[in-house]
Amino acid sequence: MLNFNIRGENIEVTPAIREYVETKIEKIDRYFNEELNSTANVNLKVYNDKQTKVEVTIPMKNLTLRAEERHTDMYAAIDLIVDKLERQIRKHKTKVNRKFREREGVGSYFATTEGALAPEPETAEEDYTIVRTKTFDLKPMDQEEAILQMNMLGHNFFIFTDAESNGTNIVYKRKDGKYGLIETN
Repeated sequence: MLNFNIRGENIEVTPAIREYVETKIEKIDRYFNEELNSTANVNLKVYNDKQTKVEVTIPMKNLTLRAEERHTDMYAAIDLIVDKLERQIRKHKTKVNRKFREREGVGSYFATTEGALAPEPETAEEDYTIVRTKTFDLKPMDQEEAILQMNMLGHNFFIFTDAESNGTNIVYKRKDGKYGLIETN
């Protein structure tokens, strides 16, 4: 059974909204053989520009499903979230079934409409072939210089050596237009 933890920021979670979210997200139950015993954490946000943002996180034993969507219509955003979650499940199912097929006959925890394993078409696999490799020296610099370099190159991330800590760091441009920093140990 899928439990729900629904929160709203700048919006009251009405019974109608709660029912819509639960009805739509419970549709992913059909992808699992065993009963899905997890909590779906749903965050609904409304911004000043009338944009809504829906975030759903469903932590499970071997998989965490997570999706977010921005839209002017919250109900449309919820529908798009369900589509994203289903794509993630199908992608994971393809990988798991491929591994089980290689081991010959071990069952899957995913259900099909017949209740048995169904091989996914090979076209559903993603190609992880590397088509280009770049090599470059990491120049020691500070975060501001790294952001300037990233913007100058027109990239959305930039790897550099921090001048103070001598660690390899990554700056990146976030969806909200601000910048993030990933520091390595």
